[in-house]
Amino acid sequence: MAAVVETRTKGARTRARILEAAIRCLAEGGIDDVRITRVARVARVSTASVHYHFDTRELLLAEALEASFQVAGEVRLSTKYGAGPVVDRLRRKVEESLPYPGRRTTEWGLWVELWLRAVREPALRATAIEVYRQLHRSMRDLIAEGVERGEFATHDADGIADRTLAAIDGFGLRALLGDPTVPVERAADQVWHSLGRELGL
Repeated sequence: MAAVVETRTKGARTRARILEAAIRCLAEGGIDDVRITRVARVARVSTASVHYHFDTRELLLAEALEASFQVAGEVRLSTKYGAGPVVDRLRRKVEESLPYPGRRTTEWGLWVELWLRAVREPALRATAIEVYRQLHRSMRDLIAEGVERGEFATHDADGIADRTLAAIDGFGLRALLGDPTVPVERAADQVWHSLGRELGL
C-alpha cells in the first residue's frame, strides 16, 4: 500500500513539474514554444513522461494556459502594500500592475498571450473572467477602504475599479509595445491622474 501511495505521489510531482515547465515555456516564448520536446527538456523528464501525463500537446497547452491565467492574475493580486495611507498603497498597486522592465514585462507578455487565446477559445473565457473578477474586487476593496477612512470622495468604488483596470490594460499594452509616446512611467502617471480626479484628490 505504501509503495502505491509513493508511486502516486511521485507521479503527481512529475506532472506538476511538467506543467510548470509548460507555463515557463509559454511565458518565455509564447504558445509556439510549448512543444513536447521543449517542455520535456525544461522539466528534465523524458518526452515519454510528458506523453504519459498529457496525451497530446493540445491537452498540455490547454492546461498550461488555464494555469497561466491564474498565475498571471495572482501576480497582480499578491503584492503587499503595507498598512500606511490608502492613497499610497493604491498608487503602489497601480505601478505594480504596469509592465515595468524585467519580471513585469515577462508577465505582461504572458497576460496578452492569454487574452488572445481566450478570445479564440471559449473554454478559457470563464477562467479569464474569474481572474478579472478577482482583480476588480482587489481594486474596489482598496478604494472602498480609502472612502471609509475619509481619504477619497466617491460613491462609485465599483465603477472606478473597472475604469482603472481598463486604463491599466490600455496604457500598459502601449508601454509594452514600446510606444515612444507612452513609456511605462508616463503610463503610470496617466492612470494615476485619471484615478486621482475620480477619487477627489
